[in-house]
Amino acid sequence: MLVLHDVRRPAIGDDVVDVALADGRVVAVGAGLARTAPWSAAERLDAGGAVLLPGFVDSHVHLTQWAAARRRIDVLSARSAAEAATLLQTGAGPGEDLVVGHGYRDALWDSPPHRDVLDARFGERPVLVVSADLHAVWVNSAAARRFGVQDPTGVLVEAPAMELMTRAGTVGDAVQDRWIAAATAAAAARGVTGLVDLEYAPVEAWTRRAAPAVRVAAGVWPDWLEETIAAGRRTGDVLAGDRVHVGPVKFVVDGSLGTRTAFCHEEYPTGGHGILRIPPAELEASLRRATANGLHVAVHAIGDDAVRVTLDAFEAVGCHGSLEHAQQVHPDDVPRFARLGVVASVQPRHAVDDRDAVHVHWPEGADRAYRFADLHAAGAELRLGSDAPVAPLDPWDALASAVHRTVDEREPWHPDQHLRFDVALTAACGGRRGVFVGDVADLVLVADDPARTFAVGGAEALRRSDVVATLVGGVVTHRSG
Repeated sequence: MLVLHDVRRPAIGDDVVDVALADGRVVAVGAGLARTAPWSAAERLDAGGAVLLPGFVDSHVHLTQWAAARRRIDVLSARSAAEAATLLQTGAGPGEDLVVGHGYRDALWDSPPHRDVLDARFGERPVLVVSADLHAVWVNSAAARRFGVQDPTGVLVEAPAMELMTRAGTVGDAVQDRWIAAATAAAAARGVTGLVDLEYAPVEAWTRRAAPAVRVAAGVWPDWLEETIAAGRRTGDVLAGDRVHVGPVKFVVDGSLGTRTAFCHEEYPTGGHGILRIPPAELEASLRRATANGLHVAVHAIGDDAVRVTLDAFEAVGCHGSLEHAQQVHPDDVPRFARLGVVASVQPRHAVDDRDAVHVHWPEGADRAYRFADLHAAGAELRLGSDAPVAPLDPWDALASAVHRTVDEREPWHPDQHLRFDVALTAACGGRRGVFVGDVADLVLVADDPARTFAVGGAEALRRSDVVATLVGGVVTHRSG
């Protein structure tokens, strides 16, 4: 048993109360509870008036990639291929066999990345750079020879890029597990109690990771769908300990805005409509196969035509699940989310980061981009995530981006699509609206009421919110100080 002493629940009222936890749940709430039996004998965490919220749940993470990206050379600030090469040179250690960078965004570069740029700086030293959106990999000639990359530009996109990321990122199970443990601890330090891991990897890797600092729903990719079915695994089944469970099956219908492969109705200025990676009939058959075997589905769809194809498949099959990203949605498709019971799993930081690329590459479809408020107004169930390492695995950043769509000195982008604070907070907490008796004890204590923080200090103050403690199933996974 554990009693959280002197906490506030602003969604319920601003009175200071004690909250008792037992068997992984909230079992009692009341003023002075810690002084009465049986709670007076329980372990006590003195919160000092901190605000108690449901734990944050990141609905879309690539955890292995994020854990690795925390150790890679950051080239996010590069405004050209040459700048990216300079950042790689500066950050590369002398003893590294393979130089690995992460985070390049070439959507606004004057010229595309090319292996010649890296060859000029690194010669025969292999270099590999992962794009910020995880949909492209850029290598030099030495790395191309090592990994069998045939493209003369040294750039791979979509499925070949993702396969290369997996091969190049192999560091051994022990090292990878240690990195992931550190990554989940970092997430817990920001108030995260759960996440959906949509990493391109077999879920069996999670059977050896019994005690992450957060709950993990481990996603299944189609490459491993049949063996998952054969093993009798269903969404929600335990994989390890009491925190790791089978998650949804991840299907990828199109590409991304950053690589100009998102499948869109309007043609890109550079030509083409993007890539439809799964034809409609195949998508329907795949959704039927997964759901008939007890597996939920999460479908990546970014461009408006990809979103429509995905919603059509949900409607034809009659299944529920999530549509991941929904970055561009035609007005006729906005109300379909609620009608079909499809969750809109969105990443608010992408709207902040992509605003310039949207106007360059989606000039005819910019008014359809990142329509969070419209989706909510139409009754869609929203969930917030990061898509880490595409954006920081930090729920406060996602929350701030959802309620105030800018991260620099510019005015917010399409402020009519801001989410109300209470709506965004609920979506960031996995649909929970407060802390009540009977709830699972996945909780976060913060120094100040976040709604007040935002009202007084704005989005940047919200991003700096101080997490006092995080608990998963009533167990403390992070404590400041």
